[in-house]
Formats: sequence, C-alpha cells, structure tokens
Amino acid sequence: MEFINNPGLTTELTLIQGCHSEAERASIVAGGLDLLRAALAEKFHGHITTVAEEIRTTSRLLRELASRAQAHRSRAPVVLNHLNVLLPCLQKTLRDITGYYEDKTMSREIRWRTMYSKMTEEAAGLPLSQRFVLYNHFLALLEQLLTRSPIFDLNTLESLRTRIMTLREQRGIPPPPLQAGPVVRQDLMLTGTQEPDAHWAEQIFSLPLPSRTALKHLKPSRSFGPWFPRGHLYMPPGSTILFRRVFDNDQLSILVYINPVNQSPYLLVRTSQGGVPWFSLRGAHELCIAREGSALQLKRWSRSEQCSKLWVVLYFLTWEEMVLFYCTFVALKARNTLTVQVHPNEYKLQREKRLFQAQIIDDGYKHSLIVYQDSHTRGIRLHAAVWEGELRQCPVWTAFVTHQSQSRTWLSRRSKHRVWLKDVQLYVFCSTYRQENMRQNKSGAFEIYFASEEGATRFREVFATSSPEPSETNEPAAGPSSPSK
Repeated sequence: MEFINNPGLTTELTLIQGCHSEAERASIVAGGLDLLRAALAEKFHGHITTVAEEIRTTSRLLRELASRAQAHRSRAPVVLNHLNVLLPCLQKTLRDITGYYEDKTMSREIRWRTMYSKMTEEAAGLPLSQRFVLYNHFLALLEQLLTRSPIFDLNTLESLRTRIMTLREQRGIPPPPLQAGPVVRQDLMLTGTQEPDAHWAEQIFSLPLPSRTALKHLKPSRSFGPWFPRGHLYMPPGSTILFRRVFDNDQLSILVYINPVNQSPYLLVRTSQGGVPWFSLRGAHELCIAREGSALQLKRWSRSEQCSKLWVVLYFLTWEEMVLFYCTFVALKARNTLTVQVHPNEYKLQREKRLFQAQIIDDGYKHSLIVYQDSHTRGIRLHAAVWEGELRQCPVWTAFVTHQSQSRTWLSRRSKHRVWLKDVQLYVFCSTYRQENMRQNKSGAFEIYFASEEGATRFREVFATSSPEPSETNEPAAGPSSPSK
C-alpha cells in the first residue's frame, strides 16, 4: 500500500489520513498485546510490555505529526515521500502482529513465541521492540524536518530511511514508485514555507536533498580548539539558532546562531574527549573556509603566533551537503557587518569546473548564473551569484541538477531570452530574493531570463551536450551597474 497516490486528496490531507489511520491501528494492536500479556505467565510480561509501549509511542508520534502538518501546511510535501517509505512497512508489521495474536489455532504462549521469533527472524535478527524504536526515531526526525527544527539531522534520516527500505525488501514489500518529479509543484511548496521574521539560513538544511552524491576518502572530523569546558562559553539570551550539523555519529557537532547583541553569526563547535564535551566558539567574520578533498577546513587567526591555524575540519558524507554548508557560510560571512573582507578565493569552492556562465535578470536583479561540475563526483549544479558591487560573487542560490535533467521536458526554451526548468529545487542564501517571482506560470516551472539571446542558447547547449568543455576559471565576469541582492 502506498499513501501518496491518491489524486482525490491534497498533500496535507493525504499525510493526515495516512498518519491517523496507522495511529489508530497501532493503538488497537497495543491493546491486543495487553490482553495477550494478561493471559500469560509473568515471565513473558517484560518483553510484551516493551513492545506494546513502543507501539503506543508510534501511535502518539503519528498523531503529533498529523497535527503538526496542519500547522505547517506548506511543508507537508517535504515529509510525504518519507512517510510513503515508512507507512506501508509499519502497516504490514501491525497487521502481522494482529494475525499472530488472533490465531486461535495456537495457545496464547505459542502465539507470542511464534510472533516474536518469526518477526525477529524476518528482520535479520532485529528484535520486534527495536523495529518500533527504528520507526519511532524516523517519525521523530520527520517532525523535526516538518517544523524546521535546528537539531534536525539529514544524515540520520537518510540512514534510517535506508534501514527501513532494507526491512521492506526483507519482508517482500515492493519499493515505493520512483518519483519522476516532485509530489507537488515547487511553487506550492514555496509559499509560506518560511515565517516572515525567519532567517534564510534556518531553511537550508530543512529542505530534503533532491539527490545524494557520496564523497570518498572520508576521515573523522576534527576540532583543533582552543577548547573550553561546558559553561565557559557565553551564548547570549535570545540568540537565534540557524542550524546544527552533526558529524561522526554526533562525536562532533557545529551549531550556528545569530548573536542578538550585534546581529552577527557565530559557530559553536562541540567535540568529545574521553566522554567529556569540550567547546570552541568563533564568529563567522573570524574564520576563513576552503575545501580539501571531501572536507571543509575552517581556519582562524592566531594572534600569539601571527598566522592562520586550523579551527575545525568537517568531512561530509555527500557532495550536496558540502556545497550547502560552504555556500551558507560564505553568504553569512559576506553579509556580516563585522566582516572586514572576504578573500576572493573563498567565493570559489575548489575542485569545481565551470561549464557555463552568463548574466541573468533574476527577481529583478542582475545575477551571474554559473553551471559548475564537481571534479570528484561529476555532480552538476546551478549557482547564482551577485553580479557586481560590494557583494560581488556572493552566493544568492544554488540548485542541484539531478536525473530529472534527462527528461525532454526538464528544460524548455520559451523565448529568445527565457528558459524554463521543471522540477528544480533552489536553496536560497539571501533574505530578499523571492524565487516564487520566477515561477509565475501554471506549471510552477522556474524561469531563467538571460540578459542575452546567446546566453540562453549556450545554456541549453550545455545540457544537450554529453561532455561539455569546462571554462578555465571559476570567477564570475564583471557586469554593468545594477542592484545587488
């Protein structure tokens, strides 16, 4: 059973209906296990109680998610595909449990023993209670994703999603249909997804990745200090947490927040040594960023030694996450009033080839549109940057080119200067940019308006060519005077 293919319901109602249906089923199953436990010897009570309580937690989380979806209607599509992975698997688990404890051909003790052993065996040794722990962890992360929680961790969500997909396969549940496009139009997802007073960086890591391109040669992320024990670093009351990223199973984390005193971004790193947490704090204006292989290096200036020193090295699982962190940091630093200067090299993510560049008129502003290809993963992305002025080269938005680009309908030339892209998700690094202004069409396609006819032609040729030749430089060309984002 798949839950998203119901053309008669809106995305929000589909999500709410699926959650409520399985929440009610879970509640009934937990009650059935209670009755089974009451009829068995006390030695069985512990295991049965544990399973029943986890199932009740599942029911509660499903109802909470459905309730949250009503309060965050515009973000409901973000979690719907994930639910379509979970709910069929959960439903089969609950139905199987019901089938076992209602089987009157066996004694109640044999029903329980058979249920527990068979269902553990089919899950490759995962105990029945732990199966629901897996479901519940996944549901908790979906609620964080839906509400744009700063502690949401995309890597953990994807790891749990993979485990659930494996469990589906082990139990003979067909995979969800391959999504040929987004469940709903991108423009519908954009309207109202962010509160008027929310910072743009709060949104970046709460959007699902359209693709996940694995990076190789990973090592543990490291913090180089100086470190301080808990309680020795001061985060002012009223600070706005923008996002939190975790590395190496939370052995290291980095939290980015806005200091309400000077309205500037700061990065708080937590690491663990011997089980004891240690912390280090720096403002974005005090750091420089660069890529080294699969890692991003943040360096600080040492006053005592009068040289730059490593502050933290972050290894990313995917190229997409590395790009988003890099662009977010650069935009935060460039737009920070405490920043004295951004070195031109910081605007360039190393090991990327420039396949294309042209000027575009984007939401009423002149931007530089660049197509980059990563040298290691061969991943391709679109990158819009400020065209000129003090913020020249500062990121405005990026979008990853996925398998959707292979479709003949993905890119269409609408006029001499206009190109439409379907099924493209923008990550925006600017508070004033409104991508919905570039989606004013019935299909919700993203419109790119090129300043020249030649630019539109060359852009189309990039995606019509199997192996486009890269340009020699990453640096955006200068342009005429214009407003800058």
